[in-house]
Amino acid sequence: MVGYDPSTKGTCPSPEEAALAGSCAGMVTRALVSPFDVLKIRFQLQIEPVSSQRPRGKYLGLFQAFRCIRTEEGVSAFWKGHIPAQLLSISFGAVQFASFEFLTKMVHKMMPYDSQTAGVHFLCGGLSACSATMVCQPVDMLRTRFAAQGEPKVYHSLRHAVTTIYQTEGVLAFYRGLIPTLVAVFPYAGMQFFFYNIFIKLTAPATKTGNLGGHLTSLVCGSGAGMISKTITYPFDLFKKRLQVGGFEVARAHFGQVRTYRGVLDCMVQIAREEGVRGFFKGLSPSLVKAALSTGFMFFWYELFLDVMRNLRDGRTTNGHGKEEER
Repeated sequence: MVGYDPSTKGTCPSPEEAALAGSCAGMVTRALVSPFDVLKIRFQLQIEPVSSQRPRGKYLGLFQAFRCIRTEEGVSAFWKGHIPAQLLSISFGAVQFASFEFLTKMVHKMMPYDSQTAGVHFLCGGLSACSATMVCQPVDMLRTRFAAQGEPKVYHSLRHAVTTIYQTEGVLAFYRGLIPTLVAVFPYAGMQFFFYNIFIKLTAPATKTGNLGGHLTSLVCGSGAGMISKTITYPFDLFKKRLQVGGFEVARAHFGQVRTYRGVLDCMVQIAREEGVRGFFKGLSPSLVKAALSTGFMFFWYELFLDVMRNLRDGRTTNGHGKEEER
């Protein structure tokens, strides 16, 4: 079970184990879901409608966009920005899960609440994600820029991107979109842990943890939690992406219309006026696929890696006791 559970004495992960498992889970998950992330970002940044019935934009739908990107930019385009994305996933996973385990343990020790309740998981999940966001926002901004650029490339390497942005836009550019990110990430991550907790408890009577069935249950429960959470908080993710590519208009010109926003409120007003309510949900379809896979796989790999580390730890302990008895 994710989060501190006093009933499972001796099996709760240490902060180092939680950070390592979170990092590994983030790394593997990112490699698997990167194509859907690229599609989502392309849809979010398109001003024109993403619709085959009103074909005014470059991208008309999920399959058309996939074919278009593959034809024009090659298969490797679906992993554009993969290095900063991996740095983001590894660092975010480490900070988020280590913080979550720490916070649920603190709640159990300081307050008269069960640390395994869904409400506690919502609060601790939101706070842990905010902590990770503050640490990882510059990497997220770089990942968005790489995924958004077409051909010819504006940034040729991670080092070139960091240098160019710092020299032309300043340090604060690395934190563009931070406010809508924090506003969105707290309820999004909180609901991920909240619904995951509920779904796991609903399936607990029929599933044993620590085996293949238990890990597959984590995958399914995480997928459901991710889809519900993403749908509710999706507009804030779109605002963040639009703000992160501010000052990057030249690289977006051949994709269609471009806009400049003065802040979150201006971004919301312009989208509502020009694109309507549907504009707030551009890219939702690939985003839901990505949310189902990424959240499901994050919990799946996290629980799996924790089990591997527990088994290794228990094996070392058993071997140690065996050697002492022989003596």
